[in-house]
Amino acid sequence: MPKVVNHEQRRQQIAEALWRVVERAGIEGATVRAVADEAGWSMGALRYYFDSHQRLLRFAVDVLVERVLARLQRHIDSGVTGLVLAQRLLEELLPLDADRGVEVTVWLAALERSRTEPDLARLRRESWDGTRALCRLATAAAQELPRLADPHTPLRPSSREDTAAHLHVFVDGLTLHASRYPEQNPPEAVRAALAHYLATAVAPRGQAGDSGSSTA
Repeated sequence: MPKVVNHEQRRQQIAEALWRVVERAGIEGATVRAVADEAGWSMGALRYYFDSHQRLLRFAVDVLVERVLARLQRHIDSGVTGLVLAQRLLEELLPLDADRGVEVTVWLAALERSRTEPDLARLRRESWDGTRALCRLATAAAQELPRLADPHTPLRPSSREDTAAHLHVFVDGLTLHASRYPEQNPPEAVRAALAHYLATAVAPRGQAGDSGSSTA
């Protein structure tokens, strides 16, 4: 009988091999050959799924998004609220450990390539829209508002949307700063910077509780 191939299992194997290569050699080192070697596959077997580095990068981004969304949903479903929830949501975008460091590396590389590669062009819009939506969720949580039905819709009043927009800029800057200068920005300092911003610039006046940490 012909061998039954579990494509989802193979996809997961490729994802795990890809992540290990990126962590060790960076996104430029994650060639089709390098990932095939890491997974213990032949070049031909991997090229059945991805025939170019560009398609492999697109796959890496898809895996990244799946991972981040799953973690975000766990936080939302956990029952935590307020500044604690806001902090935990936004920490998922920051390079606070090895896995998230690889995610940021992949994401920034994909954004840079999206300027010239048509297959990745929609990433710029998706990146901006996704981060803004998350900042709206975090703003609503920090201000103890009801859970948003649609975080892709601007907040009302406009001053609240302005708060989310400013938070978006802050998080983007913190992500870039932490990923490019890790020695000057250890995880505890990055967490503290985010907590301070949420408590002083996002939460309503007078609400200055401990924002907690995603490690809890």
